[in-house]
Amino acid sequence: LVNLFLASSMLQFIVSVIGVLVFAGLTAWDTQRLKNDYIYGYASQGGDVAERAAITGALSLYLNFINLFTLLLQLLGQRD
Repeated sequence: LVNLFLASSMLQFIVSVIGVLVFAGLTAWDTQRLKNDYIYGYASQGGDVAERAAITGALSLYLNFINLFTLLLQLLGQRD
Protein backbone atom coordinates (compact mmCIF):
# COMPACT_ATOMS: atom_id res chain seq x y z
CA LEU A 1 0.00 0.00 0.00
CA VAL A 2 2.87 2.37 0.81
CA ASN A 3 4.53 1.48 -2.49
CA LEU A 4 1.42 2.69 -4.30
CA PHE A 5 2.35 6.25 -3.35
CA LEU A 6 6.15 5.89 -3.35
CA ALA A 7 6.49 3.85 -6.57
CA SER A 8 9.82 2.46 -5.38
CA SER A 9 11.25 -0.34 -7.51
CA MET A 10 13.49 -1.47 -4.64
CA LEU A 11 10.51 -1.81 -2.30
CA GLN A 12 8.64 -3.77 -4.97
CA PHE A 13 11.64 -6.08 -5.37
CA ILE A 14 11.86 -6.66 -1.60
CA VAL A 15 8.13 -7.36 -1.32
CA SER A 16 8.32 -9.82 -4.23
CA VAL A 17 11.29 -11.70 -2.77
CA ILE A 18 9.69 -11.92 0.68
CA GLY A 19 6.40 -13.03 -0.88
CA VAL A 20 8.09 -15.77 -2.92
CA LEU A 21 9.86 -17.06 0.19
CA VAL A 22 6.67 -16.96 2.26
CA PHE A 23 4.55 -18.77 -0.31
CA ALA A 24 7.27 -21.34 -1.03
CA GLY A 25 7.38 -22.14 2.68
CA LEU A 26 3.59 -22.12 2.93
CA THR A 27 3.33 -24.54 0.00
CA ALA A 28 5.80 -26.93 1.63
CA TRP A 29 3.97 -26.66 4.96
CA ASP A 30 0.56 -27.27 3.36
CA THR A 31 1.91 -30.29 1.47
CA GLN A 32 3.21 -31.85 4.69
CA ARG A 33 -0.04 -31.04 6.51
CA LEU A 34 -2.10 -32.68 3.78
CA LYS A 35 0.12 -35.75 3.79
CA ASN A 36 -0.10 -36.10 7.58
CA ASP A 37 -3.85 -35.50 7.59
CA TYR A 38 -4.29 -38.26 5.06
CA ILE A 39 -2.00 -40.74 6.82
CA TYR A 40 -3.23 -40.17 10.36
CA GLY A 41 -6.81 -39.06 9.99
CA TYR A 42 -8.88 -38.93 6.88
CA ALA A 43 -7.83 -42.23 5.31
CA SER A 44 -9.40 -44.25 8.12
CA GLN A 45 -12.63 -42.22 8.09
CA GLY A 46 -13.13 -42.63 4.37
CA GLY A 47 -16.03 -41.46 2.27
CA ASP A 48 -17.31 -37.93 2.34
CA VAL A 49 -14.87 -36.57 4.93
CA ALA A 50 -11.79 -37.71 3.00
CA GLU A 51 -13.21 -36.35 -0.26
CA ARG A 52 -13.95 -32.96 1.28
CA ALA A 53 -10.46 -32.81 2.83
CA ALA A 54 -8.90 -33.66 -0.53
CA ILE A 55 -10.84 -30.90 -2.29
CA THR A 56 -9.99 -28.23 0.30
CA GLY A 57 -6.35 -29.33 0.31
CA ALA A 58 -6.15 -29.14 -3.47
CA LEU A 59 -7.75 -25.70 -3.42
CA SER A 60 -5.26 -24.54 -0.79
CA LEU A 61 -2.29 -25.74 -2.86
CA TYR A 62 -3.80 -24.26 -6.03
CA LEU A 63 -4.10 -20.83 -4.40
CA ASN A 64 -0.54 -21.10 -3.06
CA PHE A 65 0.76 -21.84 -6.56
CA ILE A 66 -1.24 -18.98 -8.10
CA ASN A 67 0.16 -16.52 -5.55
CA LEU A 68 3.67 -17.88 -6.01
CA PHE A 69 3.37 -17.58 -9.78
CA THR A 70 2.14 -13.98 -9.67
CA LEU A 71 4.92 -13.00 -7.28
CA LEU A 72 7.51 -14.66 -9.52
CA LEU A 73 6.10 -12.77 -12.49
CA GLN A 74 6.43 -9.51 -10.56
CA LEU A 75 9.97 -10.40 -9.53
CA LEU A 76 11.22 -11.53 -12.93
CA GLY A 77 9.18 -9.13 -15.03
CA GLN A 78 10.62 -5.89 -13.69
CA ARG A 79 12.09 -3.64 -16.37
CA ASP A 80 14.33 -1.40 -14.31
